[in-house]
Amino acid sequence: QVQLVESGGGLVQPGGSLRLSCSASGRTVSRYALAWFRQAPGKEREFVAGTSWNGGYTDEADSVKGRFTISRDNAKNTVSLQMNSLKVEDTAVYYCAATSGPGVPTKGYDVWGQGTQVTVSS
Repeated sequence: QVQLVESGGGLVQPGGSLRLSCSASGRTVSRYALAWFRQAPGKEREFVAGTSWNGGYTDEADSVKGRFTISRDNAKNTVSLQMNSLKVEDTAVYYCAATSGPGVPTKGYDVWGQGTQVTVSS
C-alpha cells in the first residue's frame, strides 16, 4: 500500500508563492496518477491539479491555471505543486492523492495524505 505525506504549507501574503511537496512510501508510485486536491472551510474537497503516471499529461482546475504547476519525480517518489500569485481564496487544506487509474482523473482517488494547511492572508 502507498502512503503519502505532504509538506510545505504555511502562511503567505497575497501575491506570494509556496511550493508543496508530497513524498510517497510503501511502494513505488511510478504507475500511479498523482494529484492535489484542496478543501476550504465549509466547502467540498476539489481537484486542483493532477499528473499522469509518467508526467506526460497534466491537468489543472480553471481557478489555478497559469498560477499553479504540478510536477513529479518518479525516481524520488515525489510530486510537487508550485503555487504562484496566491490569492486569499486559495486558502485551504491541500491534500496529495494517488490512484492506479489511467490518464489524469479528477475524482476517484483511493490513497490520500493527511493534508497541509495553506493560508493566504495579509
